[in-house]
Amino acid sequence: MRQLQHTPEGVRDIYNIECGKKLALELRLHKVLQMYGYRDIQTPTFEFFDVFRKEIGTIPSKELYKFFDKEGNTLVLRPDFTPSIARAAATLFPDNGMPVRLCYSGNTFLNYTGSYQGRLRETTQMGAELIGVDSVEADAEMLAMVVDCFTTIGLRDFQLSVGIVDYIQSLIEDASLDEESEERVRELIGNRNFFGAEEYLESVRVRRSAKEAFAALEDMYGGREVLNQAKNIAPNSKAVQAVRRLERIYEILKIYGVEEHITFDFSMGGGYGYYTGIIFRGYTHGTGDAIVKGGRYDHLLEKFGRKSPSIGFALVIDQLMNALTRQHIRISYARKNTLILYDEGNQKKAIKLARDFREKCKNTELVCRSSTKTLEDYMEYGRENYAGNLIYIQENHQIVMINLMTGERKLIN
Repeated sequence: MRQLQHTPEGVRDIYNIECGKKLALELRLHKVLQMYGYRDIQTPTFEFFDVFRKEIGTIPSKELYKFFDKEGNTLVLRPDFTPSIARAAATLFPDNGMPVRLCYSGNTFLNYTGSYQGRLRETTQMGAELIGVDSVEADAEMLAMVVDCFTTIGLRDFQLSVGIVDYIQSLIEDASLDEESEERVRELIGNRNFFGAEEYLESVRVRRSAKEAFAALEDMYGGREVLNQAKNIAPNSKAVQAVRRLERIYEILKIYGVEEHITFDFSMGGGYGYYTGIIFRGYTHGTGDAIVKGGRYDHLLEKFGRKSPSIGFALVIDQLMNALTRQHIRISYARKNTLILYDEGNQKKAIKLARDFREKCKNTELVCRSSTKTLEDYMEYGRENYAGNLIYIQENHQIVMINLMTGERKLIN
């Protein structure tokens, strides 16, 4: 019985003020996505295992929550929304060359192991996907929309770190790394362990110019100026074209007026294997993890039978909540109820009054007074549950309204 009173490791209950603030936060973010023309989609909480298989480039199999249906098919709780959206877009929407703008909200599930133990295994994400457009305008729209999301909820001090997959891939190809070496170098650079990467490249006998290019990544982090630096050491035309794309994106971001929140980071390799173009993560004070993750995935829909360039992002609501709390940024939400308290015998009058209030879109809670409770008990109950006023229908049929903030009382009948 005692075990049933607790949640499993990695999940938790969210209630009272925190729950109200979380729902209010999601509502405000959702409004921003809608203002950019994104339409809602809901995908299943669990899917066939193949939607998230290794070839898709998503979460390692050992971190998935897997189970079986009655036919013996392997199912998984979704660890990531993007493959689910890609599957739905490839099968449900017409392939007519027109853009498809989709947004979503829901929970993801990861069975963290190793160094990730202790982190939440169920988290809430809200995101957007722009399908069918391969352009710098689409890339810039995504970044600008993220900035608008953050400024709308009161964040001011944050940065989006932007990289591009083709650049670091060009360095790997120029160094002629095999699959095992590539994986190790990506891991080291992804952890910004440039000294370790240098030692490893030395051990696998990579030529000097290639090692120097990887070493230069450590300083290729910053504003517009690092784009010139990246272009100067680009090993081939593929890398040059990648930098030029970022230059064009930056010029559009200046039109949006959000360039101050953009930082370029050429060491970024992307957390998911399906990323193909720009990748980005957002950071702010109060949380060590990214508050947004996103990027371009031009070949993901091909896994589901349709060729279509795409880009998207996911806002990590739990991390956003942590950041806003620690930065003392207030999340406002409508929480004022009216509490109608009535004595025995006044039920009909109380219900009628409550219905009148609700027809006027006023949140109204109805409570029959117990003989064992005092009026002050109910006033305290109302304050704890965010009631602004308590309306008391007394035994003598008089109705008293009490302002629970000030204690002021007045007859209203």
